[in-house]
Amino acid sequence: MSIAQSAAPMRRRRLSPRAAFYLQASMTLAFLAGSSAPTPLYAIYQAEWGFSSTMLTVAFGIYAFAVLASLLVVGRLSDHVGRRPVLMSAAAGQAASMLIFATAGGLTDLMLGRVMQGLSAGAAIAAVGAGLLDIDKTRGALANSIAPMLGTALGGVVAGLMIQYLPAPTHLVFAVLGAVFVLQGIGVAFMDESAQPRAGALASLKPRMSVPAAVRGPLWRATPALIAVWALAGFYASLGPKLVHNLTGTASILLGGVSLFALAGSGALAVLLLRAHTPKTLVRLGTSALLAGLTIALAALPQHSVLLFLVGTAIAGLGFGAGFQGALRTVVALIAAHERAAVLSVLFVLSYLAMGMPAIAAGYGLARQGDIVRTTVEFAASVMTLALLALAGTWMRESPHQ
Repeated sequence: MSIAQSAAPMRRRRLSPRAAFYLQASMTLAFLAGSSAPTPLYAIYQAEWGFSSTMLTVAFGIYAFAVLASLLVVGRLSDHVGRRPVLMSAAAGQAASMLIFATAGGLTDLMLGRVMQGLSAGAAIAAVGAGLLDIDKTRGALANSIAPMLGTALGGVVAGLMIQYLPAPTHLVFAVLGAVFVLQGIGVAFMDESAQPRAGALASLKPRMSVPAAVRGPLWRATPALIAVWALAGFYASLGPKLVHNLTGTASILLGGVSLFALAGSGALAVLLLRAHTPKTLVRLGTSALLAGLTIALAALPQHSVLLFLVGTAIAGLGFGAGFQGALRTVVALIAAHERAAVLSVLFVLSYLAMGMPAIAAGYGLARQGDIVRTTVEFAASVMTLALLALAGTWMRESPHQ
């Protein structure tokens, strides 16, 4: 009797499935906010520590590669040991990375913080994405689409506001985020485990890029859209502030984060507004909006029109949101429960590879040419080509010969 009585309060202290769902969605949002929080600070770091534009994009890109490495090694681990231990470890790693950023004294510290941040984010991304699908497959797919964009949007603009108007610009934002990660890790400890642990945890750590046969075709058809939208996000997160500063002639920290907010914020809005459409329609709408938005943004460059540039960015952001949601839902519908983390790992590997490598290439081009406008035009042309390929792919699938 006493054992049963003492066990009842423990059960009552567990989070409800609804609360666990929102906690995990908030982790994706916070992790992505943390990844974009340094964006408004890059100009400060570059001025203080004297590194090149190439190294600026390497500092950004190294985060994406750390995410890739983590996804490849531990991306499938939560399918074997459960979601909770992976998420608690990832929250601790994120808090540690915020401490490194808050005490950074040079480029080496910045790189170390980005690596730690990327490794812990990679461990969490597949686990939290699968955890959301475990609780509610439909709402989980929506949350997996919107939370990364909302987090990216809020991270840049909130960090810009704090840096512009609050004291300790290179410390405060990381202290606040660090506290958030600690609280989220504590919250995960009170969640029920949503995945049934199974054998093979050690074997799952062997890097592997494979997906079930039923998923391969849809995943590869979604790949051009994934690459296009995440390459654009990588550019805005790394070189967007520099481009805006070039257009305005000012070095406003807040204004430097506005372009990323416009892109990712409108992307999150597109996910909400267009969630009732089919994945194929979403990819078509997304790639079309991406093409239109980039055309407008490029037209703004020779006129030095910040307003026109932000309008084009917001339209491209609608394409970002719709395109990513369409690509994600194309794949998610075909994943078996015990394969969720593994397949999502592959999907996010492609996304983060697309976010990191083109950004570094753009940084190298900028360092070599010294012309941010020319670099932007070349980068946009590549993204638009990928968008056209993705759009053409949606129509080719309707051919009777396919």
